[in-house]
Amino acid sequence: MSEQRSKARHRRSRTALAAGVPLALTAAATMAYGTILGDAQPASAAVPAWASATADGFASVNALGQNGTYGGRNGQIVTVKTQADLEKYATAAEPYVIVVAGTIDIGPVGKEIKVQSDKTIVGSGTSGQIVGGGFFLGSGVHNVIIRNLTIRDTYQGVWNDKDHDFDAIQMDGAHHVWIDHNDLRHMADGLIDVRKDSTYVTVSWNKLSNDNKAFGIGWTENVKTDITIHHNWIRETEQRNPSTDNAAHAHLYNNFLEDAPGTGIASSYGNYSRGATTMVLENSYFQGMKNPVIKDSTATVVQRGNVFSGTSGRNESGGTAFDPKAYYPYTLDKAADVPSLLKAGVGPRGSIGTTAATTKAAAATTLTVAQDGSGQYRTVQAAVNAVPANNPSRVVISVKPGTYRELVKVPANKPHVTIQGTGGSRKDTVIVYNNAAGTPKPGGGTYGTGGSATVAVEADDFQARNLTISNDFDEKANQSLNGHQAVALRTAADRIFLDGIIVSGDQDTLLVDTASKDKLGRVYMSNSYVIGNVDFIFGRATAVIDKSVITLKKRWDGTSAGYVTAPSTAAGRKGILIANSTVNGDVSAAGFYLGRPWHAGGDASLDPQTTVRNTNLSSAIKSTPWTDMSGFSWKDDRFAEYKNTGAGAGAASSNRPHLTDAQAAGQEVADWLAGWTPTAS
Repeated sequence: MSEQRSKARHRRSRTALAAGVPLALTAAATMAYGTILGDAQPASAAVPAWASATADGFASVNALGQNGTYGGRNGQIVTVKTQADLEKYATAAEPYVIVVAGTIDIGPVGKEIKVQSDKTIVGSGTSGQIVGGGFFLGSGVHNVIIRNLTIRDTYQGVWNDKDHDFDAIQMDGAHHVWIDHNDLRHMADGLIDVRKDSTYVTVSWNKLSNDNKAFGIGWTENVKTDITIHHNWIRETEQRNPSTDNAAHAHLYNNFLEDAPGTGIASSYGNYSRGATTMVLENSYFQGMKNPVIKDSTATVVQRGNVFSGTSGRNESGGTAFDPKAYYPYTLDKAADVPSLLKAGVGPRGSIGTTAATTKAAAATTLTVAQDGSGQYRTVQAAVNAVPANNPSRVVISVKPGTYRELVKVPANKPHVTIQGTGGSRKDTVIVYNNAAGTPKPGGGTYGTGGSATVAVEADDFQARNLTISNDFDEKANQSLNGHQAVALRTAADRIFLDGIIVSGDQDTLLVDTASKDKLGRVYMSNSYVIGNVDFIFGRATAVIDKSVITLKKRWDGTSAGYVTAPSTAAGRKGILIANSTVNGDVSAAGFYLGRPWHAGGDASLDPQTTVRNTNLSSAIKSTPWTDMSGFSWKDDRFAEYKNTGAGAGAASSNRPHLTDAQAAGQEVADWLAGWTPTAS
């Protein structure tokens, strides 16, 4: 960046596999690094519980010739890593349990894979992702389970998109379908569409977010659909939350609907009972929603035990209820517990889609790096190069103490990589280089800011720990060079976990980026140090700096002046959160701003955000801690503090906005991570 820019707990009763049900299993191939891959589970392996799990709710009911929903439990367990293999098994006539290992990019964008009956499609732990497409269940398709997946990013730039019917999961006339523990977001149309008399459907423990239309049900004159919707977190979606049209029986319970303050997405309504729908709505929690519960004059809503916090507008009920327990057993959680319960429990789980064998193999997948030749590789990049493309499980690159002067790039097709120093201190293992934005490239041109990074991470699920990543570009010795931005670490992917590291530089030290403007990139840094002076934590990612130390550094000429953050957040996204940390350094008092808005490329549509909360600020921070940049006023974007301490903290004013307690409740670390729980592996 240029400085000149300044100016379950639900009790499932039907998870046991009936005695005597056979599994047609064949042997799997064993690939490099000990990871079990191939087309089928080994015949000798015990069947994991997730492969034989069955649905609860209306999807468990014996009807239409189908006794509950158990997916592909009678078929082979196959592992897929490509779109071609996913389509091969999803569209087959035979039953399959299909494990999605890693990220599968769907082409063309918006394609919905046509799933046939008797299928379980399940993500492998938290790694299974479908990007740029979704699934379609047509007329008569039945007995399908879609679990533990992230399905995301068909968004085409139009919020209320009428031209691209790109859903995460669409069903037209299907029955006995279970959608469970998925993360569904940022699609062009709806996240879930249950249409054309689809029935006996259960939707449970999912996160639906960042979309105009969350969940639509119905759109026929018939009154046939029976559906259960429980323990779902519906967050930052404008409409259809869900919209339930002409459903015979709609049972909604223990859901959390949230419209967070300070974002570009505002709810128009919450649960909607339309047409001839009969809805029972129990023990759900509505936070900040406009028109939380609405109904047509012809529809029914019977409410019991719901909580409404900060809601406004219509909240309606009326009509005669049906008794859900006449169809299936269920147990309610307390409505007051729902937000915390769902924030911790929705979305993909590490225990689903994996086996003890694969977990053990993954833990054993370690590549060693040592400069003295005592490891498998002498450079970190050589070890990265050895990681197989689209690897489905964790590969740890274990780096012995030393200073590794090299450039390291983890490409997008190598997820689940950990780079870990083995020394007694994070200072013992150092990866360092000295490119700057204006440094000439060997083939002509210059590196630019992003290209100057010592370590560049473009792969999801990356982790780094117990090491130092540095850019030691010498500004003083290179005053004639045009472009002094010198990045130490650039991340441009999702679910990046930085634990116990040092990231050191001067200007533009830590670039938290995303793969593209429309894609989410979450970064969580804890127990770490970030060192720099100008815009040294910057970018468009959704990034948390937690329980860490931000060290302010003097400029090359000995002066004390700078900016801690420069977010370039897209509208509707979370930006940079500094929480439970310390900001200090050997610099003069009142020389540093906490941040300024970076509208990259002059893009006025961006809505930069930095929140600094529960953090100790040294006297180096100015009493007016935010400032403008490149003609954009910080007051038009999102900059705030909450309960900071230390000599650099100050009272709320028009030039120093503080969050209210209610606003702060929606700007916790968990809100930034949005269902992702960083776990060392």
